[in-house]
Amino acid sequence: MLQDARSLAFVAAGLAALAILVCLVLATRIGRLHRAYNALVAGAHESSFVDAVRRQTSAMEAVRSDLQVLRADLTAARADLSDALRHVAVVRYDAFGDMGGRMSFSAALLDDAGDGLVLTSINGRSETRTYAKGVKGGASDHTMSPEEQQAIAYATRAEVQPEEADLLGGSRRRRRG
Repeated sequence: MLQDARSLAFVAAGLAALAILVCLVLATRIGRLHRAYNALVAGAHESSFVDAVRRQTSAMEAVRSDLQVLRADLTAARADLSDALRHVAVVRYDAFGDMGGRMSFSAALLDDAGDGLVLTSINGRSETRTYAKGVKGGASDHTMSPEEQQAIAYATRAEVQPEEADLLGGSRRRRRG
């Protein structure tokens, strides 16, 4: 009988240890659920789970609405950007044979459609003349000089502009910043 009592005590102690282990596992899981619930209700303990889900759903709808507004703003900004004079090229040259230093220039300022203007400044010994010609689709109603045509080609990327060192005959090196 003493043997049966000892066996029964060991079995009871084992079951008690198993019960304690199950309680610890359950307490850990309940703690995780409690933290998740607190995060969901965001500190409003008196609100129900359904109220918290409604609040989160409303917040998500507001984010979606804001995203649609931002997409519309981005589309408008892209349209505005296409009209900006952002394609620019400058061609420097000597307009007169008796003057050096490439003081004359033609500058093309165009938007994405090739619309804009070409500014030309011809520098002589005693005077400087400046011209502006409108450009539509990469062409002008006015007669264009070869330098003006070249500036438009560089701005529209129809031609690749040579490095500054090539333009200067290799006398200066291009500085990179």
